[in-house]
Amino acid sequence: MGISDTRSAVAATAMLLTAIPGAGAEAAHAAAPPGYSGLVKLFEQWRDFEHPSLRDDVPDYGAAAMAAKAAALPQWRKQLEAIDTKGWPREQLSDYKLVKAEMNGLDFNLRVLRPWARDPAFYVSVWAARTDVPLREGPIVYPEIELYTYRFPLSAEAQLELTHKIRAIPALFAQARQNLKDSSARDMWVFGVQELRNQSGTLSALVAGTLTVSTLEGSQHADISAAAPELKAAITRAQQATDDFVAWLEREAPGKTGPSGIGKENYTWYQQNVHFAPFTWDEEVVLLRRELERAQAALKLEEHNNRNLPPLEPVRDAAAFDQLKLARLDKFVAFLVKQEIIPDKPYLKAALIPQLGHFVPEEQRVFFTRVTHREPMLLLSHDYHWFDLSRMRDEPHASPIRRRAALSNIWDNRAEGFATAFEEILMHAGLYDDNPRAKELVWIMLANRAARGLASLYVQANEFDLQKAGKFHAAWTPRGWANPNDSLTGFEQLLYLRQPGYGTSYITGKVLVDRLMAEYAHEQALVGKPFALREFLDQFNAAGMIPLLLIEDEMISSNARLP
Repeated sequence: MGISDTRSAVAATAMLLTAIPGAGAEAAHAAAPPGYSGLVKLFEQWRDFEHPSLRDDVPDYGAAAMAAKAAALPQWRKQLEAIDTKGWPREQLSDYKLVKAEMNGLDFNLRVLRPWARDPAFYVSVWAARTDVPLREGPIVYPEIELYTYRFPLSAEAQLELTHKIRAIPALFAQARQNLKDSSARDMWVFGVQELRNQSGTLSALVAGTLTVSTLEGSQHADISAAAPELKAAITRAQQATDDFVAWLEREAPGKTGPSGIGKENYTWYQQNVHFAPFTWDEEVVLLRRELERAQAALKLEEHNNRNLPPLEPVRDAAAFDQLKLARLDKFVAFLVKQEIIPDKPYLKAALIPQLGHFVPEEQRVFFTRVTHREPMLLLSHDYHWFDLSRMRDEPHASPIRRRAALSNIWDNRAEGFATAFEEILMHAGLYDDNPRAKELVWIMLANRAARGLASLYVQANEFDLQKAGKFHAAWTPRGWANPNDSLTGFEQLLYLRQPGYGTSYITGKVLVDRLMAEYAHEQALVGKPFALREFLDQFNAAGMIPLLLIEDEMISSNARLP
């Protein structure tokens, strides 16, 4: 950092500190806000601080700005530590831990992950579809340009807003070149460039009038044919800036030869202090290997049991697929309600209809379409995600802290772990009793998730590069249904590199769901009650989108836990 950068960092730090409660001249003696209301107030102020500062709609991720964030962070932690939590109920203590974890997440980003300085894909800012989890997966530049949040055709006010946001893209990429110039993370550069190409494609489709945007409520055509010339010109310039950035990345990539993983020690710290995953890197290797072995072995036993049944073939055309997916949707929702798994809600069917997909020819299928074209209910089970999002929209949590999705993907083991667990839960609950071949797909799905998560662990330890990870991922996915060279496998492994722990959360979260169910059943037995799945899930869902260890704290008493 040069002299001018150092002076800028000092000045920026001073401005940030004046914005922190009690961080002025009397910071050392300032009284923390009282009780839980003080935590909520601090949380709202923290969220404002966590975002980068904006100038002309361009976020500042430069060295001076990030140094200022790092300098100010200890004072935020002191403010949190000064709040007296004595006598708080478990739910409020969980909220306190969530705020602490977010601060740990920013600390980790500033010290280790540094996506703005290592990860070209961080600078993707334009999105046409809402993700199926509380916030977009992975480190993401702020602010996102969420095209799916607009109603098309655009109002004059929306056009003006979108024009301002998209006009900022060329300046953002100019800053990105400076921020990334010292990065040597080879896989981040070589594989991340595809994410920028995708953004260029989105902008191109928006101009051409062929873009579809989608969210929880469904899809719409992003028609800007009647939009002002200023918006169309801004989009064209943004696409050109994206293409120029892609070309720059491609020119620079051959000189990037360094590792991209964060290492075992950093990985363990991040999982335990940010994501509430209680395992070390080595323990996660053991767990994922065990689940991979269990899934592979269970698949062979299932196939043996079904050996005299005809194979489960994929549908042959679009008409057959449309008929199958609609029939399965009705069967799936009816099963959930009639079998007393979750209560009937208006959003159950509505949340799943937009996710049913369309027919894909055999030669274009990737792993998940190979599954859905045989039995759509496998992915409908994992699409519990959309129930979660509907619940967050229609039944917002009482806690102001839980009402907003946690940063740093802290919710990953709850969102992905439970969605994965739900696939097996429904199988055991009888969803496929009339179609035994579909049970094979449950084990194939689990094996795929264990294989790709295990590969991601080796990538973070710098024992695999992404190319080797993709080959491992494909080799250990049954029936050759994952291809190391397809777009899905590459996307998944890049995401799990960019967001440590995300690739393993499907399995580690599932393990924690198993533990929670076992402890809950044991606690019910202690008071002479039977295990009721509906009652378990009602309590589970009521906790909100928080990590499973915090849900365990709230649902399970100490005498019902394994020592």
